[in-house]
Amino acid sequence: MCVVTSTLCPERTVAKLSLEEVEHIAELARLGLSDAEKETFRDQLSDILDYADILSRLDTRGVPPTASALPVSTVMRRDELRPSLPTEEAMANAPDAEDDQFRVRAVLE
Repeated sequence: MCVVTSTLCPERTVAKLSLEEVEHIAELARLGLSDAEKETFRDQLSDILDYADILSRLDTRGVPPTASALPVSTVMRRDELRPSLPTEEAMANAPDAEDDQFRVRAVLE
């Protein structure tokens, strides 16, 4: 690995991925990359690893683990009792009914 200046943090020097490492990652992901794409991904993946390194240096001892950074809220409505459809009305268009239930052909033998 060669040492270059990071685009994320120009004052720091980070180890940039080699083309062989990018080719290995592409092979694991079953990606066919052109030479230009390899160079682009080399820069982008190096920046991602640099950012992960920056994050790993943060002191998070006082921060509780969470599954989301956003506040948890539900989009579901509250369950409320309300009258249901009368059985006679629900069964009115049934092609075949028995004991207030839909009668269907057996699917298993």
